[in-house]
Formats: sequence, structure tokens, C-alpha cells
Amino acid sequence: MANVDTPATAVIKQQPTGVGLAWYRFKKSLGTTTPYMTVGGIALWLLMWWLACEVWRLPRFEKMPGPVGVMSELFARQPFLGISIFTYEFYEHVWASCRRIFIAFSIATGVGVPLGLFMGWSKKFRDYTFPLLETLRPIPILAWVPLAILMFPGFEGPVIFLATLASLFVTTLNTLLGVDSIDESYFRAAGCLGSKPKDVFWHVVVPGSLPFIFTGLQISIGVAWFSLVAAEMVSGDFGLGYLIVDAYMNNVTIPMVIGMVTLGFVGWGTSAIVRLVGNRLMKWRVRALALERR
Repeated sequence: MANVDTPATAVIKQQPTGVGLAWYRFKKSLGTTTPYMTVGGIALWLLMWWLACEVWRLPRFEKMPGPVGVMSELFARQPFLGISIFTYEFYEHVWASCRRIFIAFSIATGVGVPLGLFMGWSKKFRDYTFPLLETLRPIPILAWVPLAILMFPGFEGPVIFLATLASLFVTTLNTLLGVDSIDESYFRAAGCLGSKPKDVFWHVVVPGSLPFIFTGLQISIGVAWFSLVAAEMVSGDFGLGYLIVDAYMNNVTIPMVIGMVTLGFVGWGTSAIVRLVGNRLMKWRVRALALERR
């Protein structure tokens, strides 16, 4: 009997994945108003920033640098305040923060994902660990700063520890919610087919919780960034957080805003990488969405 592709099967075969999926979605979005409204929103924000700081000089904005001053310094080959994309120090700060984020996010993912999976898989394990998680999670990261400095010598240890801790809670909780979201019928079906517990774990629990895991990882890396910046402001010698607080202490606002803008773009880039990895690992979900014409 010849294999005949149904319309649904044809849609699945045509649906790209990974980087191809991102490019496909981007081209598809050009036919909608979304990208143009995004660009318009950014342009409107820059216009209001320029008017408030450099034209009208509104109260509470008169001491803030405007976009023209910030961009002029950022792209200057010989910056007056010593920081621009043409200076080695700029990339030293970016590299220090990215290196710390990579280490902290990797540790939090490596610990938080298995912890959340086992908490959702085993009720006994969850009864032991969940109360501790819920007790530690509400403690602000800055409250951990004195202990982190006492526990870890130097500048790197405390900063990485604080970023890891903040990211860990988000990753663990979202993974746990992912396991809880799996329909009970999948477990019953696996049991009726004679699946062993380890097979249920690897073929039902893990793939079923992946959408929640990668949603949590996108939130987690954002939490890691703002925790890292707070930690670098307290304990650090390089990094975007250190750049921001150092500029504030020296009463120079333009490098401070440059650090903030750079932090926003770098953080956006890391979140985009997490989304691309998620799309790559969840091809089955892409196929399911294709069947639903989404």
C-alpha cells in the first residue's frame, strides 16, 4: 500500500524546528502588525526619553542623560568618560557578567531540574524537600549577601552563589509544576502497557514537563541576571553591576545608563538562546502545535 501524506502530516513535515523555526516565525510575523508595533513602541519610548531629558528637562529627569548623550558616548572611539564599545574595559565587564551567569545558570539547571522532577515524581521525596524550598524561597537575595561573603572567599564565589540561589528556586518550582501538569491518563496508559517506573519517568514525566521546564528556564535566567547585578554591586571587581554602581559612586550617569542598556540587550540574547534550545528539544510539541494550526 502506497504511503499517502494527509494534510496534517504534510503540515508536520513542512514545520521547521530549532533555528529554522525561529526564522520561520520571524518571516511569518512580518505579515502581521506585531513587529511594526514593537519597533514603534521602542521608537516612542526613545522619543519620550529624549523629550523628557534633553528637550523639556522635566523635574526628576533633568539630571538623567538623554539618548543622544548615551549613544554618542557608547559609540565614541575615544570616549570622554572612558567606556564605549571601542574600549577593552567595556567587554571585560560584559564577559565577567556573562561568565558568572553561565556558571550560575548551569548549576541551577543541573540541580533544579532533577530536584523538581523527583519532587513531582515521588510524594515521599516531595514531603521532605518542599517545605524547605518554600521556607528558603521568600528570603530576598540581598539578605544572603553577608553569609555569601563569609562562606565564599574572593569576589567570584559570593556573586555566583547568589545568582545560582535565585535561579535555583525558579527552576525547581517550574519543573515541579510541569510534572504536576501531566494528565493522569498518561500514567495509567503507561501502566496498562506494562511500563516500568524508570520507563514512565523517562518517557512520560520528563517530556511531559519540558514545556514548563523551559518556561521556567526563561524566567530563571532573567532572575539570575538581576540577582547577579545586585550581587556585583555589593561584591565584585568587574561586571555590568559593578560598572553601574561604580558610575553612580563617581557621580557619572552616562556609564551607568550604558551598563543598564547593555545589560538589557545581553539579557535578551541569553533568553533567546534558551528559547532556541527549548524549540530544538521539543520537536514533538512543535508537531502538536502544527496539527492545531498554531
